[in-house]
Amino acid sequence: MTATVEAEAPRFVDGLAAESYHADKTSISSTGLRALLAPGCPAQFKYDRDNPAPPKREFDLGHAVHAAVLGEGCDIVEITGFSDYKKADARILRDAAYAAGKVPLLPKEKLQVDAMAKAVREHRDAGPLLAPGMGIPERSIYWTDPATGVRCRARPDWLIIRPEVTVIVDLKTTTDANPEACSKAIESYSYHQQGALYIDGVQAAGLAPEGARFFYAFQSKKAPYLITVRELADQDQDIGRARNERALRIYAECEQTGIWPDWTGPVPTIPQLGMPAWATIRQFEEYIGE
Repeated sequence: MTATVEAEAPRFVDGLAAESYHADKTSISSTGLRALLAPGCPAQFKYDRDNPAPPKREFDLGHAVHAAVLGEGCDIVEITGFSDYKKADARILRDAAYAAGKVPLLPKEKLQVDAMAKAVREHRDAGPLLAPGMGIPERSIYWTDPATGVRCRARPDWLIIRPEVTVIVDLKTTTDANPEACSKAIESYSYHQQGALYIDGVQAAGLAPEGARFFYAFQSKKAPYLITVRELADQDQDIGRARNERALRIYAECEQTGIWPDWTGPVPTIPQLGMPAWATIRQFEEYIGE
């Protein structure tokens, strides 16, 4: 397959703003690769890339916790004097913060962010991993996928580089941080693709001569802000890498042809659609297979 861009040497970039990183259309990130595969599709990915969505308030807390814990990230503006955004003055301050590329927080939200950061610092596993000075926060890595020639990028939350091993830590805020819910989140959001891509990027950039390991730190947004730290399972890492390889091939072909298909793509006939396989089996056994 023809490469989509000229091969470039891997780069570890200091000082690149998050906005510039996410706006880059010359490379693809884990978010993009995940969006190309079902339940997403290339057509939706292309539209979303060309028409970035405005800031979503539901992500504000997570962004603020990242900044508080990692010591780098978004600028926070506390909207003092208000308990909500019902008043026009509060909304004006909120919108001004968004327009300036900052994250607005109400006083109660700022207290929550501080409490969540404190919980991370005091956690038996997350605390040592994310201790100030232990790692490098929010650095961008660029490299070229050798199989497709596609330029890839990754921006690990936290990177610990040691002679014996390189550790990547991804901090995620969630509504439920119990291990079973975290396991389901990995499947639902294809976080194993993210882990595999980050490991590959770190190794491609020469930052892990003895190999890299990927850890999730899931933190509940509900007091007492409990935390689950887990390493990405080897088998899931392999599956995530295989998914990335397929998505990279799709992306390379779309860039080459200029065709970004939807879920169906070009087919000679209209496909059939039925219930999920498990429901078909259950109902067949109940109503037909008697």
